Amino acid sequence: MTEPTVFHEAVSAISYPMVIVTARVPDGERSGCLVGFHTQCSIEPARYLLCISRANHTHGVALAASHLAVHLLDEADEELATLFGEQTGDEIDKFARCAWEEGPFGLPVLEQPRAWFAGPVHTRVDVGDHTAFVIEPVDGAVGGPFTQLGFQQVRDMQPGHPA
Repeated sequence: MTEPTVFHEAVSAISYPMVIVTARVPDGERSGCLVGFHTQCSIEPARYLLCISRANHTHGVALAASHLAVHLLDEADEELATLFGEQTGDEIDKFARCAWEEGPFGLPVLEQPRAWFAGPVHTRVDVGDHTAFVIEPVDGAVGGPFTQLGFQQVRDMQPGHPA
């Protein structure tokens, strides 16, 4: 096997936790997508890194947005993950198909996930076929314990855009 094949095979066995990232730009356009590449990247100051595919509709909105929201997904959120993972904002309004409210910074905050946080975009970095966004979480909510929805549970989804 070639090295990239070995790498892809190895990392496809990992069950990364899945999140939905939402964004809104000043003109009111909003977007959101399912994201598997993300992690806390600093304790003090608090920072969180999200990687959004350049092929994704949300990418352009996130580039123009000053703030992003991150929704941590429970196993019970698989239908919501399917909406934000298999559909594209190029073709449908995902927010018309789920419950949400306007949250801090005018961001769309999904009602179903038990935990979310939001904050200003601190840094944007090209990392290949994705852009890394580092946010500074300054608002959010946790509505009780949850069991994370992982990559292995959504790996058979057909993405709205190729990765």
